[in-house]
Amino acid sequence: MRCVARLIEVTDPEDPAVDDFRDLTTADRRPDRPGGRGLVIGEGRLVVERLLDSPYPLRGLLGERRRLDALADSLEHLDVPAYVVTPDVLAKIVGFHLNRGVLAVADRPPEPDPVRLIESSRRLAVLEGVVDHENLGAMFRNAAGLGLDGVLLGKGCSDPLYRRSVRVSMGHVLRVPFARLNEWPQDLELLGAAGFRVAALAPRPDAVPVGRAGLSRGRVAVLMGSEGPGLSEGALRAADLTVGIPMARGVDSLNVAASAAIVFHAMSEESLG
Repeated sequence: MRCVARLIEVTDPEDPAVDDFRDLTTADRRPDRPGGRGLVIGEGRLVVERLLDSPYPLRGLLGERRRLDALADSLEHLDVPAYVVTPDVLAKIVGFHLNRGVLAVADRPPEPDPVRLIESSRRLAVLEGVVDHENLGAMFRNAAGLGLDGVLLGKGCSDPLYRRSVRVSMGHVLRVPFARLNEWPQDLELLGAAGFRVAALAPRPDAVPVGRAGLSRGRVAVLMGSEGPGLSEGALRAADLTVGIPMARGVDSLNVAASAAIVFHAMSEESLG
């Protein structure tokens, strides 16, 4: 087994060398909160491998020796520190017991320009008010798996690069381009100007069933709102049509991440064959 370059054993959980990984549950580790450090954190072998394979500038790794050994091929040519710790020391550093046994931390690059993302895309998801990090991570995983070109984040959305979102996305948030629409809902006009048909997902009686809305034809962006309130009236007015997922009697809607999977599949049916 080849050794990771700059393998460093840490026995003291207060060692400042591992401060990038410290107290991950505290508010100041949220990159979307004032004072947050803005670091991107990946947990577990699969997510760490995807972080290593992403354009995010890697700062270092922390993990149990067997977990780092399992990553040796991926780490062989990296010039970053890899801190080796016992499970107990790892738990004291991060603030909780980490079953996955390994983390990586990277700097956050600048977000893409939304105009460039729109111009280079054919199928986009546009989210409004999606605050739950796990739902957001699941939606990015759905977007990656079903071939969307990117995600636009409107008013009130949480940060997709927060640790929980990265984990739930299985690291796919690191490969799906995203950008923020800062003027909401005015920036939705950028989609129409680029030739997109904009469909709003909402449980309304006049909504066109997603299977009959032709979402896989042409340039399409689907607006999706938060659980509970759904899309704002301003976002609904900006859409060219309203689509819905037919539901069984007595059920009005699905979880937003489950709804996203259905809609994204309808958007990608042609490309997925």
